[in-house]
Amino acid sequence: MRTDTPRGTLPAREHLLADPAELPVLDVVIPVFNEEDDLERCVLRLHEHLARTFPYGFRITIADNASTDSTPEVAARLDGSIAEVRAYRLEQKGRGRALRTAWSHSDAPVLAYMDVDLSTDLNAVLPLVAPLISGHSDLAIGSRLARSSRVVRGPKREFISRAYNLILKSSLAARFSDAQCGFKAIRRDVAERLLPMVEDTGWFFDTELLVLAERAGLRIHEVPVDWVDDPHSTVHIVSTATEDLKGVWRVGRALAVGALPLDRLARPFGDDPRDRGLSGVPGGLARQLVGFCVVGAFSTLLYLLLYSVFRAGVGSQVANGGALLLSAVANTAANRRLTFGVRGRDRAVRHQAQGLVVFGIGLALTSGSLAALDAAAGDPSHGTELAVLIAANLAATVLRFLLFRAWVFADRRDVPAAGGSDDGGPPSVAAISDPSRSAHSVHPVHSAYPVHPVHPVHSAYPVHPAHPAYPAHFAPEFRTAATADHTWDATVQLPGLPQDDDSRTAR
Repeated sequence: MRTDTPRGTLPAREHLLADPAELPVLDVVIPVFNEEDDLERCVLRLHEHLARTFPYGFRITIADNASTDSTPEVAARLDGSIAEVRAYRLEQKGRGRALRTAWSHSDAPVLAYMDVDLSTDLNAVLPLVAPLISGHSDLAIGSRLARSSRVVRGPKREFISRAYNLILKSSLAARFSDAQCGFKAIRRDVAERLLPMVEDTGWFFDTELLVLAERAGLRIHEVPVDWVDDPHSTVHIVSTATEDLKGVWRVGRALAVGALPLDRLARPFGDDPRDRGLSGVPGGLARQLVGFCVVGAFSTLLYLLLYSVFRAGVGSQVANGGALLLSAVANTAANRRLTFGVRGRDRAVRHQAQGLVVFGIGLALTSGSLAALDAAAGDPSHGTELAVLIAANLAATVLRFLLFRAWVFADRRDVPAAGGSDDGGPPSVAAISDPSRSAHSVHPVHSAYPVHPVHPVHSAYPVHPAHPAYPAHFAPEFRTAATADHTWDATVQLPGLPQDDDSRTAR
């Protein structure tokens, strides 16, 4: 799983202003594979619609990934005849690979894509990108499963779509409604940081993109769409579903072990009301209280169940100690993940050790209560014992929350995060939260080319005569990595050209 994302905080979202002299605001990518019959009709229809209804500058990018028919010729002809159209040629298949390539080299602040069959009504284009242009949202997706969507398709595809989204909701806790609708958009500054984390290069690409964005706390806007199924679709359902399930397992495992640096995306944009500190009010207190109470309720039920089982064979003190120990371990693990949002294995053993100290305090309270009850009542009934234990556990629960919040899972904003420091490693929480301490990062392939700061890789290769800034057949492969001295390498290579002469490395 890739983790080589540019460092630094995301800037505050701002409204994008239309200026005819500036670069296009919107770049719509159409990934194609053997679409010689539909490509020209699609591009002409989309171009006519955007020219007539879209109030900003736009571009249409054809991303041809390894077509074997006359699709490249059709794309080149459209590139040469329409000023707002450009064409890329990749020698490897994969919708995700095509989108990554086109989006990574686009200079437009809003990036989108749609399927070549134009199953989605084009009237949804402006509602899709408007929240990104206004600065309200980070990503936007078309949804065929919204209540107000109007969809025409067969029962087989309807069942597959709903089953797939049900799997995402149950396994990855996804909240978006339609992962595979070929109608999505993203702000470029978000894409620059998010794309290096996305590993898939096929159909699972946009699902992985959405899951990671949602887990990072980015804002995803959903647009109900009118959608008509294409009966001639070339998607192989069985193989695609198999690859998607493999992707779900891979992403779920990476999220479970904390292998992704999502904190680089989850830090404040500067315009979120939740980021505005209030004096005297600890951040996240209400949410932590709710999570702690839910975990505490289940822990109490587990404790009482274990106590009742153990009490049948041993004395009350031994039963209480065993039940409290097991429930305390489960309680600490659940609060670590759900209440205080600590993911991964870092400091997990230390947290459990501190949790056992808290357990000892709870044990002293409950054991003391039982001892007092035995001294007062002699031989109390089982119901009386349970009532006393519940009261003692309530007191221990309040103390446990305070210790968890102030000691075990304390938010240490004044020290660098684990593994990070001012002289290397991931940025500290304080540095990420304070824009003055962390400059805005640029995409690595953009940083070291003075000739063309937005499209540096274009200046080194033969260009298409109709578009001097863009190559006619462009098939880059990207590899970015953080080096030991924290500079960024971006290797861009064209197939068929000597590596020693025609690869460029930015540092």
